[in-house]
Amino acid sequence: MRPKLKLERTFDASIDDVWELCTTRDGIESWWGPEGFSVAVRDLDLRPGGELVYEMTANGTDQIEYMTQAGMPLLTVQRLTFEQVDPPHRLVYKDLADFVPGVEPYQVETVLDLTEVEDGVRMVLTFDAMHDEHWTKMATLGRESELEKLAHLLAARQ
Repeated sequence: MRPKLKLERTFDASIDDVWELCTTRDGIESWWGPEGFSVAVRDLDLRPGGELVYEMTANGTDQIEYMTQAGMPLLTVQRLTFEQVDPPHRLVYKDLADFVPGVEPYQVETVLDLTEVEDGVRMVLTFDAMHDEHWTKMATLGRESELEKLAHLLAARQ
């Protein structure tokens, strides 16, 4: 069993706005993927057992260089399966980490919890560590970058 990691943010937004950005095609495409990557949703079936299929493409100069040097494709297709969908409070999904050269694919579980608080909405993102320290750090930096993109997007909506 791999350790769990946790990131927490409070957004000056309504819980419904944050939920919408986490669960719709337009919302996901607007902030998913770390800085230097874009996301295009192919399929979205938001229900337990349903899937989200999306393409993630490196489009930043540094990211393209990193992916090329690591022998990784610039475009990957990611597929995740929703385990729990409890609008607008909780989303649980598992995705397959199948993009690491030389490492057997494995499942990564992510839990997104939203709670209304006095100054907006609190998001707690809990996810499995990756197979080693380097990839866990990379995944954490990627998630932090995504949350920054989400914060900017929500601030721009105000």
